[in-house]
Amino acid sequence: MVPSYCGSWTTNPDRKRSVYLALAPGKESNESMKRRTVGRTALWLVLGMLGPLSALGQDPQFTQFYANPLYLNPAFAGTARCPRVVLNYRNQWPALSGTFVTTSASYDQDVRGIMGGLGLLVTNDQAGKGTLTTTTVSGIYSYTQAINRKFSVKVGFQATYFQKSLDWNKLTFGDMIDPNRGFIYQTNDVPRGGSIGGADFSAGALGYTDVFFVGFAAHHLTQPNESLIVGTSKMPMKLTGHAGAAIPLGMRGKYGTPKTKLSPNVLYMQQSEFRQLNLGIYVDHGPIIAGVWYRSRDAFIALIGFHGERFKFGYSYDVTTSKLTTATAGSHEVSLTLQFNCKKKRRRVRTVPCPTF
Repeated sequence: MVPSYCGSWTTNPDRKRSVYLALAPGKESNESMKRRTVGRTALWLVLGMLGPLSALGQDPQFTQFYANPLYLNPAFAGTARCPRVVLNYRNQWPALSGTFVTTSASYDQDVRGIMGGLGLLVTNDQAGKGTLTTTTVSGIYSYTQAINRKFSVKVGFQATYFQKSLDWNKLTFGDMIDPNRGFIYQTNDVPRGGSIGGADFSAGALGYTDVFFVGFAAHHLTQPNESLIVGTSKMPMKLTGHAGAAIPLGMRGKYGTPKTKLSPNVLYMQQSEFRQLNLGIYVDHGPIIAGVWYRSRDAFIALIGFHGERFKFGYSYDVTTSKLTTATAGSHEVSLTLQFNCKKKRRRVRTVPCPTF
């Protein structure tokens, strides 16, 4: 799967030629010019999403799926019972000079009076050092229903307002290049784009016991138009399926909880023709969590996390295994979760045995 962004675009031959020239100016004479040109590769990935006739975008993805639960599945709202704040940062392909940087912040908690949870999720995604910026604000409600003493179900609904903008001044074109001095000319391309906003809707479901869980989410149910130039460019629906278990190992602690847990997981995503299968396993021992994931045809992921009674911190690194190899310098991701106290409730709210990260 092409990580984070991909585009199916229809345009004119001259624009394609301009893209090629900007990426590979064969007559450059200095090394710094070459480094700047490599750094601009991201801008043409952006242009690939902005074709004037048709384009298919793809959502940014986080490696620490469960450290950003509301982004993965709206049904996770309120699963921690007490108020929870989650902060996430991802820098993908840093060797390409700020290619894809995504941040998010969320808040959620269980609310007894509405038999479920409420959540707020804000994300910001920047491609090409802010050339293409997407900001979303989502409100989430989840409903909880106990099927029996061991199995519970949560259903989540998400309403989102998104705004996408293009900074045309940060783009470079082939007619700006001097063979000896690099990018010194003004382009003849007419500025286009600007910004567009709209509403978006998503839903998810989660079934779980004290040992295992399984979930499904469908994002962009209405497939909103996100074209910044002309015509229509619908955001494809994203489908996500995920499942896992928490297997206790060895001796138990003071309150009967296992000191060590092994958590195998599987996660599958599909958006338009792009598919992604993730297989992973976590080992949770005391305050330390370690995990490894394999993302099909793309990357191996190593993760280390620390958790206390009121906070969780995680770091992960994606080792690229595709043809891009070391040219991208992989991807770095950091997560921080703050867990707050709240009054105990008579109604038992079973926690989901999903991994922390």
